[in-house]
Amino acid sequence: MMMDQAQIYTQLTSVFRDVFDEDDLALKPQTTADDVDGWDSLTHIRLVLAVSKAFGVKFSASEIGSLKNVGEFVDLIQKKT
Repeated sequence: MMMDQAQIYTQLTSVFRDVFDEDDLALKPQTTADDVDGWDSLTHIRLVLAVSKAFGVKFSASEIGSLKNVGEFVDLIQKKT
């Protein structure tokens, strides 16, 4: 059964808050790495691994490399769940 976007955002927000250790982090579709303190290449890898584990999905390097913002990440997760 596919998750709806609201469910994905709720779970994804929890993962982001855990990875970035920021309890009040709020995600919007247009959120990018520039909007989140500490979102660098190393944290990006930790984030992708945490999201993979949380949602039980795998991402290819090209899928991750082509993402421009959180909204596109949500769309990708939704396709895979």
